Amino acid sequence: MSQNSQFELLKSRRFLPYFLTQALGAFNDNVYKNALLLFVAFGTFTTISNGADGGMDKNLINNLAAGLFILPFFLFSPLAGQLADKYEKSQLIRKIKIFEIVVMGLACVAIWTESLWGMIFLLFAMGTQSAFFGPVKFSILPQHLKKDELVGGNALVEMGTFLAILSGTILAGYLVDATDSKFTIPVSIVAFSIFGYLVCRSIPKGEAPSPELKINWNPATELIGVWKRTLNNRPVYLSIMAISWFWFLGASYLTQFPNFAKDVLQGNAQVVTLLLTLFSVGIALGSLVCERLSGHKIELGIVPIGSLGLSIFGIDLYFAVPDVVSGAEIGAMAFIQDSANWRLMIDLLLLSMFSGLFIVPLNALIQERSDEKERAQVIAASNVFGALFMVASAACGILFLTVFELSIPEYFFVLAIMNLVVAGYIYKQVPEFVLRFCLWMLSHTMYRVDQKNLDNLPDEGAAVIVANHVSFVDAMLIAGACRRPLRFVMDKPIYENKGLNWFFRLAQAIPITSERRDPVAYQYAMDQVSEALSNGEVVCIFPEGRLTRTGEIDTFRRGIELILERNPVPVLPVALRGLWGSFFSHGNGSALNSLPKRFWSKVDIHAGAMVTAEDATSVYLESTIRALRGSKA
Repeated sequence: MSQNSQFELLKSRRFLPYFLTQALGAFNDNVYKNALLLFVAFGTFTTISNGADGGMDKNLINNLAAGLFILPFFLFSPLAGQLADKYEKSQLIRKIKIFEIVVMGLACVAIWTESLWGMIFLLFAMGTQSAFFGPVKFSILPQHLKKDELVGGNALVEMGTFLAILSGTILAGYLVDATDSKFTIPVSIVAFSIFGYLVCRSIPKGEAPSPELKINWNPATELIGVWKRTLNNRPVYLSIMAISWFWFLGASYLTQFPNFAKDVLQGNAQVVTLLLTLFSVGIALGSLVCERLSGHKIELGIVPIGSLGLSIFGIDLYFAVPDVVSGAEIGAMAFIQDSANWRLMIDLLLLSMFSGLFIVPLNALIQERSDEKERAQVIAASNVFGALFMVASAACGILFLTVFELSIPEYFFVLAIMNLVVAGYIYKQVPEFVLRFCLWMLSHTMYRVDQKNLDNLPDEGAAVIVANHVSFVDAMLIAGACRRPLRFVMDKPIYENKGLNWFFRLAQAIPITSERRDPVAYQYAMDQVSEALSNGEVVCIFPEGRLTRTGEIDTFRRGIELILERNPVPVLPVALRGLWGSFFSHGNGSALNSLPKRFWSKVDIHAGAMVTAEDATSVYLESTIRALRGSKA
């Protein structure tokens, strides 16, 4: 998979039936939900009015419908997470899809009889179905996909979901406008739900990770219990908060699009659809780009890029709003043809593209780093907080637009600034995001890194990486190429370099010096290495002890053998090639003392086979790395 596009997954039975099932579900949800809202908006049912003739008020119905769709996520997500961990997942999906068919069948009756309350109640039932589908939908992915397919799979899911939402919204508008809408809409939603069930029958089994789990029927205590356990895993916990923030921003933008198009841009319903299209297509494109930028692994360095783009283009969106002279409403084509609107459309497209870069790695991280036995419960907790943040977005919109009387463009500006504050807090709490961002930028600007066989590093458990030492950025490039976090042992003078010390501290590098020069510092470093390996971490060392002055590999010292005497763990030999002569090496005199002359140069990072602790002598590792590197420095 590592050499293939994520679209190869769409040819696989491991993924395609699942992908179609979730896309059809999102599509059908939005056909029904938007049909209901359009029935209300256009007064299709005789029980609806603007509130002046004793009928039910449209605004009340719209807000009630929105609330009833979200409410099940609070009530049922904790139970849904437990069921997804306790039972085999493909069978659970089939039962959920059968429930969808029943709901859509009842919706037919409600539409035919013009039962508004029936349609509203069934919207609650739809939300319930979505609440139960969410945890099993995301927790089954790591069971069917390889680790290097997880980002691509999540990217396709995000793409499919948002394009399905867009397609369902557009189809709902088309069907409501049709003269026989009370026939075509019921037939459509039942047909798509049946099709979704038939497709889901091809989803492969997803074995239950916790069949012995005892169900806690109290949603509050279940949620609190899962949340307390999640707090101990800070990357997962803060990823959940970041994903919830994404839904806050998404709901804030999408909620304001109708009034933004009508009152600010003086557009009609077509312009609303255009804005929604740009937003959905942008997220789909960003999700797909994410997989390529990440190099087929969960790359947290892309998350800060996504959040930065969200704010940059969110701020520019405020300045891109054209001055509109009061007049007749315009349609989508007239809006597109007016060059004054192009900057706004580009900003909206790029804002949503960076949203895709933001959300995909976070979803993949939660799936990978959550405990397998309660992965679905963690995802369910994430869904609850996502729903909570969506409700908070409505309250925030009322506060800024009604109480503070900001304009919608001003509100978009405030959202962009708020995003910077939230992102700054998250990255301060989890330095790994900033660390991976720096690594990603280095390996995608100054260098083109070609890596080979680094997947020989085990996914779990302690290990030592041994590499030749060519430049000050060797550690960064190896860390950027590896999918697991690394702890580096490096020469203390290099660690204390004024320009790079902040980064080495962020990476929790371990400074070391010779035992003869400073026995206390040496022993402290060896204790730190032993502790890291005892905790199951990966430690990387450079046995030469210093940067090469000639470009050739120096003699390996016995430090690696002393490390393995205390912690006999497997060793991965790694050869670096192509860094000699770069700004960070001694190839053109002392490193860092001249202006950089090489950009986008190719660097090879080639790993060998894992070596047992018994065989990993300094002499053997030196000869192995010399052979891996070859004659080119």
